[in-house]
Amino acid sequence: MKNVLEIDSVSKAFDQNRVLTDVYLKCETDEIIGLLGRNGTGKSTLLKILFGTQGAYSKFIRINGKVYEKPYRASTEVAYLSQDSFLLGHLRVEEAIKFYLGNKKLSLFWNDEIIGHLLKNKVNTLSGGEIRYLEIKLLLNLPVKFVLLDEPFNGIAPVVVEVLKAMIRDHAQDKGIILTDHDYQNVLNVATRYCLLYDGAIKSIENRDDLVRWGYLLRA
Repeated sequence: MKNVLEIDSVSKAFDQNRVLTDVYLKCETDEIIGLLGRNGTGKSTLLKILFGTQGAYSKFIRINGKVYEKPYRASTEVAYLSQDSFLLGHLRVEEAIKFYLGNKKLSLFWNDEIIGHLLKNKVNTLSGGEIRYLEIKLLLNLPVKFVLLDEPFNGIAPVVVEVLKAMIRDHAQDKGIILTDHDYQNVLNVATRYCLLYDGAIKSIENRDDLVRWGYLLRA
């Protein structure tokens, strides 16, 4: 049975600048939604509102028909990767894994080619890309229904990006995933459905021509 996440009637302004106007977005289990948009169009703001850590003039969030004011307070519903690291730097990597996932899932990281050899290291000794990778793998393995990823490919080496995209596809079998990234090519490559934030509203995107029509890409 698929889980369904809906956010509706979202309006948000900063001072007199209206960023979001009556936004509606729906995500289901096994969907990877690529949220595109130019800088300042409100992509990160929308994800924070959906997670519940950002207020809004109006919003209506439902998960499987149940209304949530702050979804992050329900530990089994939604996880969120912000642009800033959430890991405690003084912890060893294996300690961070145990803190978020418990002892049972530590084995998922033993043979990981990216961070398996770093489990005894402190988080603050890892590179930015290694921390990003660790955070994403942690969130995707949490027992939640939906995962929101803000700039997951930022600072990640191309070969590791391919590993991450495979991981995202794998976890989308039992989760709904919404991601946004300035590297739109990777978003287009991994997502199963696309939408564009434009002038405060969501535009459904079927192909590259739609992105050109809405001014997100130049015509080739």
